[in-house]
Amino acid sequence: MGKKDTPRPRVVCCAIPIYRAKGTVLLVTSRKRSTWVLPKGGWETSDKTLEAAASREAFEEAGVHGKITKYVTTIPTESTTYHFYELDVTKLEDQWPESHERSREFVDYAEALTRLAWKPELAQGLSMSSMAPRR
Repeated sequence: MGKKDTPRPRVVCCAIPIYRAKGTVLLVTSRKRSTWVLPKGGWETSDKTLEAAASREAFEEAGVHGKITKYVTTIPTESTTYHFYELDVTKLEDQWPESHERSREFVDYAEALTRLAWKPELAQGLSMSSMAPRR
């Protein structure tokens, strides 16, 4: 992880892909661990906005197309600043850039939160989304 010339903190853009008609969230498997994550990745200079980076990551990692509908939150850590955006799913591709490296699954909010519990930043981002039960 981390190259010597990579700026710190690293800027990571996270999509929260939501299928609103069913009230589910799309998760993908991590390439590094046998765990579930939200589609996320580093902001690249070719990305015009943080939202564009989140949308790009959703396609690359999960084969999902959609519209960014809401900024959720920014969570800074010592090494990384996470930016979360809701993405309303409009289409799923059968094949996508990382389809041979990842699985994807739509799950309800409670299941998504359980699967993301290993990574507090991801669980916190999801818990601040519109998918979270109203308090």
